[in-house]
Amino acid sequence: MNIAIIGGGASGLAAALAARESLDNHVTVFERQNRVGRKLLATGNGRCNLTNRDAGPEHYHGRYPLFALPALRRFGPEDTLRWFASLGLVTRTEPSGRVYPLSDTAASVVDVLRLALTARGGEVQCALPIARAERQGERFLLTGPLGETFTADRLIIACGGAAGARVGGVKDGYGLLASFGHALTDLRPSLVQLKTENTWVRPLKGVRTQARLTLERNGETLSSAAGEVQFTDYGLTGPAVYDLSRAASCAPGGCSVCLRLLPELDKVDIIDYLTEKRNDFPDYKAENILSGALHNSIARTVLRRAQIPLDARLWALSDGALDEIAEVLGRYELPLIGTLGFEDAQVTAGGVDTAGFDPGTMASRLVPGLYACGEVLDVDGDCGGYNLQWAWSSGRLAGLAAGGLLT
Repeated sequence: MNIAIIGGGASGLAAALAARESLDNHVTVFERQNRVGRKLLATGNGRCNLTNRDAGPEHYHGRYPLFALPALRRFGPEDTLRWFASLGLVTRTEPSGRVYPLSDTAASVVDVLRLALTARGGEVQCALPIARAERQGERFLLTGPLGETFTADRLIIACGGAAGARVGGVKDGYGLLASFGHALTDLRPSLVQLKTENTWVRPLKGVRTQARLTLERNGETLSSAAGEVQFTDYGLTGPAVYDLSRAASCAPGGCSVCLRLLPELDKVDIIDYLTEKRNDFPDYKAENILSGALHNSIARTVLRRAQIPLDARLWALSDGALDEIAEVLGRYELPLIGTLGFEDAQVTAGGVDTAGFDPGTMASRLVPGLYACGEVLDVDGDCGGYNLQWAWSSGRLAGLAAGGLLT
């Protein structure tokens, strides 16, 4: 069986290795970049959060999020870790369930995949984007940028999505699958920074804190997240922001992001803390009332929002002033402008409609011998290793199915 795979990223490499488990299958990976796995090298800030032990279907999104379930059941996180161990990768698991290579570098993940594929006789054609693919009789005809042609019995589209354009994100796969009659859902950036009105974020540029975030519109909570947040000159970034970003990317206008800056304390607890501070240290300046609880820059900015003079003495602060401080701490509201674009996004929300594919095989329902896997499909996961797990699960399933190896 001659199997062509367009895309040498995570899902494409997983598909290639799965198909080559039968030596009767000749596998060729076509990659538009000068090397395979370029986008993979950038994941997790170069550390590669390669899976999460909690990668269940509740962490996935799309028009039909349960489409991911068969692939995840067949090849879940524990299967993934055993597979990588068989390739020579040593990993470590954090208490959150996130898994990283022990080397803490994504290059280790790319290297074991690349070396294993070479050792098992897979062929890789780099710097060769496929401009057109078509079904001719029982085979597929692929055309390169200079008119060169290649044929295959089975074709797997694993081009990834539009996110991360600086490190290899492309829209090629959407066009190729559309040419076979497959529909495309709306594309939006996800796992991406948020742009907000910046009056109250610019003074905090670079500061990190723990917070609970809610995306709100007209008093309704659309989404929520909790964890680390970093302020920027344009808005917010950080893991908790990424968790909120899909909803923000799809949200209508008129939304705000509200931060609870002492997430483990309710308003009564905060009032008690402030009152005790006032009573114990009456001669402190107001700018020091949150010392020991928050970063000093955040504390000063909170006081400014509450219209409390920084040099006022604590003994001079009324109960009403303490209430104003507590209000700002519990609801640090930032009007949402939008998100950054696909260039900065880690993942694409949306993609090729999964209704056109069999979730048990990744095979097209429209074109015999055609398969798709990974980010090109309308499946995207939360922040924390879930998207790479989808790449491994769907890629391996597509490779086994295309190679006639499903049992």
